[in-house]
Amino acid sequence: MTEDGAGLVTHDRRMLEALVCPVTHATLAYDAERRELISRGAALAYPIRDGIPIMLESQARAVD
Repeated sequence: MTEDGAGLVTHDRRMLEALVCPVTHATLAYDAERRELISRGAALAYPIRDGIPIMLESQARAVD
């Protein structure tokens, strides 16, 4: 991971591709604008805080 000029962490694509949803075990989509990992199957968005994906269902937000 590297830091861009705005102080935001740019994630290693390979690391993100290795993560799966803890609920469905399906792959996740990365939303760069919101800095979240999206599980379409579970309809959940997992936050990325300080460059660390928070893969806890209790910390995810529901998505439509």
